[in-house]
Amino acid sequence: MKQFFVTLFGSIIGVIIGSFLTLILVIMGIGAMFSAMSADAEQSAGLPQGRLVLEVDLREPRLDQPSRSPFAFAEPASIVDLVRLLDRAENDPRVAGLFIRANEFGMAPAQAEEINRAIASFRESGRPVIVHSQGFNSTSVTTYLAVASADEIWLQDTASFATAGLAGEVGFFGDALERFEIDADFIQFLEYKNAPNTYTENGFTPEHLEATLSYFNSIYDTAIANAAAGRTIDADNMRTLIEASPYSAEDALESGLVDQLGHVAAARQAAIGRAGGGATIADIEDYRFSGVLDQNGPRIALIEGQGSIVTGDALASPFGGDPMIGGDAMAEAISHAAATPGVEAIIVRVDSPGGSSIASDQVWDAIRRAQGNGLPVVVSMGSAAASGGYYIAAPADHIVANASTITGSIGVFGGKINLGGAFGLLGVNFEQVSVGGEFAGAYSANENWTPEQREAIEAGLSEIYDDFTQRVAEGRDLSAERVSEIARGRVWTGQQALELGLVDEVGGFMDAVAAARRLAGIEENRTVHLQRFPRERTPFEAFQELFGVSAEGAQSLAQLNALMNTPEFQALMEARQANSSGQELRSPAVQPR
Repeated sequence: MKQFFVTLFGSIIGVIIGSFLTLILVIMGIGAMFSAMSADAEQSAGLPQGRLVLEVDLREPRLDQPSRSPFAFAEPASIVDLVRLLDRAENDPRVAGLFIRANEFGMAPAQAEEINRAIASFRESGRPVIVHSQGFNSTSVTTYLAVASADEIWLQDTASFATAGLAGEVGFFGDALERFEIDADFIQFLEYKNAPNTYTENGFTPEHLEATLSYFNSIYDTAIANAAAGRTIDADNMRTLIEASPYSAEDALESGLVDQLGHVAAARQAAIGRAGGGATIADIEDYRFSGVLDQNGPRIALIEGQGSIVTGDALASPFGGDPMIGGDAMAEAISHAAATPGVEAIIVRVDSPGGSSIASDQVWDAIRRAQGNGLPVVVSMGSAAASGGYYIAAPADHIVANASTITGSIGVFGGKINLGGAFGLLGVNFEQVSVGGEFAGAYSANENWTPEQREAIEAGLSEIYDDFTQRVAEGRDLSAERVSEIARGRVWTGQQALELGLVDEVGGFMDAVAAARRLAGIEENRTVHLQRFPRERTPFEAFQELFGVSAEGAQSLAQLNALMNTPEFQALMEARQANSSGQELRSPAVQPR
């Protein structure tokens, strides 16, 4: 008994000491972070006086929209904010030019298109744009597209120009699953809804290949046309030059693909010289924090969502992980914006391959209710607004997509992966026990569907597909027959979607702002205030939301630490399965980079 109490009190003291040390480490980490943020704020507040050449570094990957993580203060500006910053700079008399570090290894086509458009717009103001690349090392044309509208493109003389077109790869695991006696059973609506093919096939089906080549060619044509316009080269000549790649730096210069050879220091000095008047370099990130964007004029609400669509709030871990669109969170943001006095229009920015049909329909309903309040709703599409992402967009008064946006994929799939055979090879046997109706065990990961279960699943998917196509027909003012022709789960680009009537305009985020302004009847020469819903949290608020007050924070951290070390939690993490027990409006279309 004595040993029991020694062990008990020792454990209690150990937990107290561990919790205290954890709290100290968290406080030190938060203090260090806020110190770094304060230093950044002080640095950004001290922008050089006089004329500025803004430096933009495209080499780091950027999210489409700002992260809501409290640890995201050091991340580069999102694509949406970068485009807004360049629009602000275009009208700022302090800004005398741009100096851009080109991406070397590839970026999403629609992101490259947005940046190309923003650079071209800035250049129209008569101020110079100089780009420097340490090699167009990716074979993807997107890296070149992003900067092709600059006045001058510099290439380091020891680098190369490898841009040759577009490529992408799709993994197929059908044979591997079969080898391990794993059964993948999926139902697709319809033949172009190819998301499950990864698990059921060992290569492209004719429909999958047809659709993929179609949107690849559309993206490639857009990239060639935009790059040719930026370089004032005939489109056919640009295509010939690109397809003759790779080039040495000297050959790229001789072909007219770049304008100067030299190191980044020389190119930066050239940008300063072209700007004239004693201009100095300032980082776009410092410029970003030196003032507030769009605080004056009529208000337009901005609601953003990126990542897979799921039910609930989808509060992703602040310590990492992909962003998600929560049905509750986005619907509530739209409803809040619609009920806020002074808001004259709503822009919904979508960058998503899709996800939950239930959550997508929840956001659809919120948009319709906002329109019922008399507010026009404009959807701006990022790199993708496919399947559930398009479901969200369908009711909008005006849809703006980049020519390279992956969209459409109007369809649904559902299914599961039966691991029973694989477990059997290991000598593991699961036997199901269920009571109630025939459907009670439908989502077991160790048994195939019964005929009755499969019939019920297919009926449910058919109903969702009918709802989806009806939403599109109503939102786009198309006949049900026309929607049936162009749906079938097929992926389109924004350019193709425009021709099919699925979007209203090919353009970027600022074009969506212009459309919202028009629909709201706001004069063209008036500045508008884009108000984010929900508002952006301060880092302190984000931490307060994450940890609560200090005592609660210590308790939560101790409990979280204990939970993560339990056998049950470890087993849960190891038991991640590929099963899809619900209906999915998802399109994992390969993004060429």
